[in-house]
Amino acid sequence: MTDVWEPTAVANRETAVADAAARLVRAARDRRPCAPVRDLLGASDISLAYAVQRRVVGDRIAAGARVVGRKIGLTSESVQRQVGVDRPDFGVLLDDMDVTDLPTVPGDRLLQPRVEAEIAFVLAADLDDDDLDVERVRSAVGHAVAALEIVDSRVADWDVAITDTVADNASSGLFVLGRERVDLKEFEPRDVTMRLYADGELASEGNGAACLGDPLSALLWLARTAREFGDPLRVGQIVLSGALGPLVPTPPGTTVRAEMPGLGSVTATFSTKNPKEDG
Repeated sequence: MTDVWEPTAVANRETAVADAAARLVRAARDRRPCAPVRDLLGASDISLAYAVQRRVVGDRIAAGARVVGRKIGLTSESVQRQVGVDRPDFGVLLDDMDVTDLPTVPGDRLLQPRVEAEIAFVLAADLDDDDLDVERVRSAVGHAVAALEIVDSRVADWDVAITDTVADNASSGLFVLGRERVDLKEFEPRDVTMRLYADGELASEGNGAACLGDPLSALLWLARTAREFGDPLRVGQIVLSGALGPLVPTPPGTTVRAEMPGLGSVTATFSTKNPKEDG
């Protein structure tokens, strides 16, 4: 798997970043999905797409949001096939994306939600070393929890290439964390099995090996990539390490529950409000 970081023949890169960010911000604000942004960025210039992501996230931080971690996306081949891309990406987790303590997942904050079950790592140390390996990232994990990531896309009909999803903060939406905290000495992430139920029916299943072969390998990829971007992972941050199975659509009123023996379970109920209803 080779990431494409080379610039493409975009005539004015600064204008392209500003226009793409404005399109995505407007879609989120108006709750109306927009056209893909690859017409502005090209379909493979990941560096340009991350510049858009930084602009979009920066606007939210300026408005008062706080960074609490990162998410790794597109780590599962099944999810890559569903979304139509062929490599992982990452996004930024902000404090207002954590809906763990809400009674329901607020549908009025979402456009086209889908859910996936993941292992979330909470870091007990910075990952800013020059020489990072799997054992280093393992030692930096304070604990892990079962998690649900509610992915969302501001791009209409999930019509995304890699640059669309990267620019759109890796199609981030919201997330829910389980209550049981588990030390890595007590389980092996790659061996975790997962079953995700929607309204009591099995909707998705998988295991840790579906996440780049090992969720710790996904964490290593992110740690190295974040360091290369000059914004390394820091102590206390949450890392959603990637899907363990296929994405599941979540219509209003759906209750989802992920079960991961050895790690616990996590449940969320989506509000009955239609995501596209106003106010």
